[in-house]
Amino acid sequence: MSPVRHGILEVPGAQLYFEVRGDGPPLLCIPTGNGDATPFGPLADTLATRRTVISYDRRGFSRSPVFDPVVDHRRVEVDARDARQLLDHVVDGTADVFGTCSGGIVALELLQAHSHRLHTVVVHEPPLASVLPDAAHWLAFYDNLYLTYRERGIDAAREMFRDHVGLADETRPPKDAQLPPNQLAQLQDRLRRNQVFWFEHETRTFPAYCPDPVLLRRYAAQLVLAGGSTSREQYAYRPNEALARLLGLALVDFPGGHVGHVTHPYEFADRLVDVLRHAVDQTR
Repeated sequence: MSPVRHGILEVPGAQLYFEVRGDGPPLLCIPTGNGDATPFGPLADTLATRRTVISYDRRGFSRSPVFDPVVDHRRVEVDARDARQLLDHVVDGTADVFGTCSGGIVALELLQAHSHRLHTVVVHEPPLASVLPDAAHWLAFYDNLYLTYRERGIDAAREMFRDHVGLADETRPPKDAQLPPNQLAQLQDRLRRNQVFWFEHETRTFPAYCPDPVLLRRYAAQLVLAGGSTSREQYAYRPNEALARLLGLALVDFPGGHVGHVTHPYEFADRLVDVLRHAVDQTR
């Protein structure tokens, strides 16, 4: 297993906790709505034999505290700026990016705003309600989800979310990739706190984010849209289907479902390496 190098990066209004593994072409992993780098661990360890893997806690989550008021309508823009600054701190030259769930939305904004710093951007199941034909239904759902959280609490909102969105599948890593009990307890404590930040600042704004189709078409050669092989009937798969039609791109399946990077880290890593290698071949 590759040693993990830990760091803290000062950015405007916040600190970013980050981890670096391995050696080779750089790959930045942008986390999901849980905001924490740790669930990337088994995937990052596997990739580190072939890549320099950078993972981090997004602003406001876990070990990345915010010091300024959070401006919700600018959250995606600020997260993308954070990712760019982290790349500037760690990487010389261009980097590949993998973003999943909310991290996929950040990755899209990162591609639009800072394409010259990136080679290939793999976006896995972003919950972009805004691009769907029935966007109004889903945006109303997220508004109601936030109201449920405020009026009935996190447990009721979490149950509503999982039932309506269809994310009731297995979310645990394989047994040989599970954390020791003390580290698992620390992660679970962070994730419980992160849920509050997610409901307060991300539940409504991230699904409503509208990517720029003109810019995405301009940078389409750098973009890979991905989905889970077992989540094709779920909501989380649909936004990338819509983006693929809009941009004329193929949708690439990865092992597992919405959190396949957690449940199938080894197979997922192999697929990601293959996809990135193919992207390099296409540019030659």
